[in-house]
This record gives sequence, C-alpha cells and structure tokens, in this order.
Amino acid sequence: MKRFFKVVEKDSDGSAKKPRESENDAENEENNKKKEPLKFMTWNANSFLLRVKNNWPDFTKLITTFDPDVIAIQEVRMPAAGAKGASKVPGEIKDDTNAAREEKKVLMRALSAPPFGNYHVWWSLADSKYAGTAVLVKKCLKPKSVVFNLDKLASKHEPDGRVILVEFETLRLLNTYVPNNGWKEEPNSFQRRRKWDKRILEFVTQNSDKPLIWCGDLNVSHEEIDVSHPEFFSTAKLNGYIPPNEEDCGQPGFTLAERRRFGTILREGKLVDAYRFLHKDKDMERGFSWSGNPVGRYRGKRMRIDYFLVSEKLKERIVACEIHGHGIELEGFYGSDHCPVTLELSPSSDPQNEDAI
Repeated sequence: MKRFFKVVEKDSDGSAKKPRESENDAENEENNKKKEPLKFMTWNANSFLLRVKNNWPDFTKLITTFDPDVIAIQEVRMPAAGAKGASKVPGEIKDDTNAAREEKKVLMRALSAPPFGNYHVWWSLADSKYAGTAVLVKKCLKPKSVVFNLDKLASKHEPDGRVILVEFETLRLLNTYVPNNGWKEEPNSFQRRRKWDKRILEFVTQNSDKPLIWCGDLNVSHEEIDVSHPEFFSTAKLNGYIPPNEEDCGQPGFTLAERRRFGTILREGKLVDAYRFLHKDKDMERGFSWSGNPVGRYRGKRMRIDYFLVSEKLKERIVACEIHGHGIELEGFYGSDHCPVTLELSPSSDPQNEDAI
C-alpha cells in the first residue's frame, strides 16, 4: 500500500517553515482587530417570532447586503424565562412548556443560520408576549459591558424589557423601546411617559463622558416635517376624549408636550438627529418609519418615530442614515408596522481610538 507524506518546506537555514495562515485565519485576525462598530440597524419588529416565520428571507437579504455591526430590535414580544407564578429571567427566553420550547427553537434556529450566526445576542424581555428588546453584536466586536437599565446596574432590567445599553471601548449604544404616551391622564399613559422622559434626560446629561448612539422606537415625531399629515395627527382623538391640558391633545407621539420634552432631551443631551442632519427636506415617499394600517382611517398616515440620535462629537462622522421602508403599502417593512433604519459612521481619526482595546 502506498503511503503519502506531506513535504515539509524548509527555510534557507534548513529549519522547517512555519505554516502559512489560511485566508480565513487572516480574515478572522483582521476582524478581531476591529476597534468599534461603524454600521448600525434599528427595527421595531412587532413580534420577532412572526417576522422569523413570515418575513425572514427578505430581512436576511437586507442584513446580508447592509452587513451591520450592531442590530437593535424592539417589540421582540417573546416572554421571559420562568414558570407561571415564579420569578422571571428577563435575559432568557421562556422554554418551560412545549409551546414555548418550540417557539424558542424556531427563533434560535433562525439566529444561528448565516448571517445571524456571526452575532452575539442579548435579550431584555417582558413577562408576557409584550414589548421587549434585543441587541445583536458581531462576534468580532467585544463590548466592555452590557446592562439592561438606565441606572447602569449589573443585574437590573427595566420593566417590560425596554432598555439595552452596550458599552464599547469608544462609544455607548442605547437601544430603547420608549413607552407610548397613550391618550389619557392616567398612570399607564401620560404619567408613565413623563417619568420616562425625565429619566432619559437625566441619563443623557449624566453620561456624557463617552459618545452616545441612542436608537430604537422612541415613539415621538419631533417636528411637523416628521409626520405625513400634521393636522390629522395634532387633532386625533380616542373615542372623543379631550385631555385637560391642551399640550397633551393629539396623536400619541405627536402631542406638543412630548415634542417639547424631546427637544429638551436633544438640546441638553447635546444629541443630533442623524437622519434629519442629512435629510433636511420632507420626503413623502421615504421619510417615515411607521405607517398606519393600509385599511381604515390611518391609511397613508405615517410618522418618523424610529431614530438614531448621536452625540454632537460624532456628527461629522455620519456617512449615511436611511429609512428602508417606503410608500403607503408598507414596502420594505418586512411584515411590521415599522421599517428598519440604518446608520453608518466613518472610522474614527482619533489616535487614542486607534490604540484602544
């Protein structure tokens, strides 16, 4: 029987040559050198599981094409782990029943396939199929920390899983699903949103030591340019109810009270609306990230409530910020009532950042 041996190449001094790195090894080494994320995507999926079941091939194509370093998801709508009546584990998906295990298996199978297998996933989930957020970060990027609250405490999750804060060497990324303002002067409506806005203002003003990228469904349209039909939204009512304060009247997300508080957060937090920084004019075709049901009185009524807000010190690095849905038939929304929004930054020119990590 013939035996085959691999010839060992030798250097001129007779010693064996070190094996060359494969192209994959070289590529992996290059990836491991990545200092900071530069490409970001945010999307309110309106049930991540439903998007996996019904819209995954098209969304996968978008991810493959844009190739984000970080993906921020809102309205995951997967319940947190924990049996009925027991304490929940917001960082893990429920799997204590046959139905829950099957749903988790479907979701995790999708996230283990290319290109999603290249990402590490963190969850912050509600007790039921409500709200919740997720962040996917490329494995070649190593966050310094990941927390799930505005207080930056290690083990705490915000109610309903509304916050994930990822700290990298050179910047922080805050993914939030902001509570809807609602229609009434009630604890779970106007009062809840006022408290949230106060906490966010405190967060952005007290954490200015490192540049911030704040993204997600922020549930507010800042200016009239950010809605398709300003008069419709400013006069909207629910069952004829009129709030006692005029500034609370109108569509949730477009009341004067919310818009003014949002302006204060931007100003005092020294934050720049990345999309509006690049797109100064109203775009009736591609300028809105949320669209009403194509059937009924909200047909064609659209709002821009999904954002990338960046620290002023990052604004000159903004290369692109795009809204990926368009038209009143929700093209590019991938089954949700929100469409993905992307941000791209140029590499940092700061020598300290080049040596970081």
